[in-house]
Amino acid sequence: MNKIIGLTGPTGSGKSYACLVAGNIKNIKVIDCDKIARKAVKKGTPGLNALVNAFSSGILKKDGTLNRRELARRAFSSRENTNLLNETIFPFITELIKGEITDKKTILLDAPTLFESGLDSICDTTIAILASKEIRLGRIIARDKIQTSDALIRMNAGKPDEFYKAKADHIIYNDGNLAEYTNKISEILKLYTDTEE
Repeated sequence: MNKIIGLTGPTGSGKSYACLVAGNIKNIKVIDCDKIARKAVKKGTPGLNALVNAFSSGILKKDGTLNRRELARRAFSSRENTNLLNETIFPFITELIKGEITDKKTILLDAPTLFESGLDSICDTTIAILASKEIRLGRIIARDKIQTSDALIRMNAGKPDEFYKAKADHIIYNDGNLAEYTNKISEILKLYTDTEE
């Protein structure tokens, strides 16, 4: 029987690499929830309409598409607005994700907001990737080509390690030993994957 595995963790922890490992394991389908989220707010979608109702038409560009920078400015200006963003858009994202779960493969949901969105409720197990703040900071600066101050803002907007430790079924640390990290990911994924023909 096929399973749904939720993958999460703070920015810079190494979730993208975990997805690459998963992609090389037979019978696993990786679903990028960030890409799904972009589909949920395309021009003319119910998701975008709901965001406009929540944050006003000021979050739209002149052509009617979402101005992501303006939405972020408004949504992250307070904890209340961040919660409003999540409550508004997560139901639309969840519906699209459920629509992707149609074949017989095991699903790996790459979901930075797995627990906040409630997507963990459809998962058979959950994995959180963690790494030290220093390592994460270096990765974010290199990956996104941004200043240290901007990288720290992104990190501080996320949840602390304790949040993931309290909620995830499996915790994997990714502090630099790539071979060890790869093995740990593979071992857990194979527990929930049918690799037989």
